[in-house]
Amino acid sequence: MTAVVHQPEHARFLIATDGAEAVLSYRMVTPTVVDFHRTWTPAELRGRGLAAQLVAAGVTWARAEGLTIIPSCSYVAAWLERE
Repeated sequence: MTAVVHQPEHARFLIATDGAEAVLSYRMVTPTVVDFHRTWTPAELRGRGLAAQLVAAGVTWARAEGLTIIPSCSYVAAWLERE
């Protein structure tokens, strides 16, 4: 499992590996609502489950903070439905 880094100053969760970065971006809609709006995994990193790791970390953080989640990214929405 690759380390997920939360970078709140950039409103994203990041996995950096093999010279590339996979990212889950979010925006705070209100102080209590977060919108996970973009998941990106470069082609060379796909198929490793990195997007799932990013979303799991983001959702864990949001729930720990008591935030309501808006999954405007289709990958996040699908991940939440499977959970």
